[in-house]
Amino acid sequence: MSLIECRALTKVYRKGSQQITPLRDLDLDVDAGDFLALMGPSGSGKTTLLNLISGIDRPTSGSLRVDGVELSGMSRSRLADWRARHVGYIFQLYHLVPVLTAYENVELPLLLQRMPRRERHNRVAAALDLVGIADRHNHFPRQLSGGQEQRVAIARAIVTDPTIIVADEPTGDLDRESARAVMELLRGLSTETGKTLIMVTHDPACASFARRTLHLDKGRLVESAAARTPVLREEAL
Repeated sequence: MSLIECRALTKVYRKGSQQITPLRDLDLDVDAGDFLALMGPSGSGKTTLLNLISGIDRPTSGSLRVDGVELSGMSRSRLADWRARHVGYIFQLYHLVPVLTAYENVELPLLLQRMPRRERHNRVAAALDLVGIADRHNHFPRQLSGGQEQRVAIARAIVTDPTIIVADEPTGDLDRESARAVMELLRGLSTETGKTLIMVTHDPACASFARRTLHLDKGRLVESAAARTPVLREEAL
């Protein structure tokens, strides 16, 4: 059984009298440990699909199961609780709290859980070390480069040991060198820790780091391709 199973997944929004359908009857399976890139033009449904899988939003119709749990019928409060325990989210613009240090930003999700202080410290320290930024743990976001801020954001996403990690344009605000480093880090999380990653990107060079690339257009899956070996030449990323 796949870790993530979408069947006839549909999302409809209403904007005044207009009906918008960013996803329509989409079927998708994602295995545990997969690294999936979602590509497509703006408005194709990529971020909508990401938000449904991560429990940020609920589908209008269809079935969405993650690790055997049906999400489509959950109340918003139950969905929020599920999301806190099972999903790590990486944003394009980091969303770090500026008045908190790197350590404190990573610690934030753990404060929502009942956990001894020592275990919390050990988890934060391990996450910062895994993303290669332990030596910056006392720095505030303004004292970090964009690439370092994204590493802190990745540490925050993995510190709860989530079932899945979702990333929305994780390199969109980074220079080429930092983007390459972040993509290598994400690929390492998948291959070395077995984490399941789903990433939205417009950049084919970033998508090449994933195991699979799915293309969406007008809310439908239009193409599926296995990832090639990442291209690390100077012109890529």
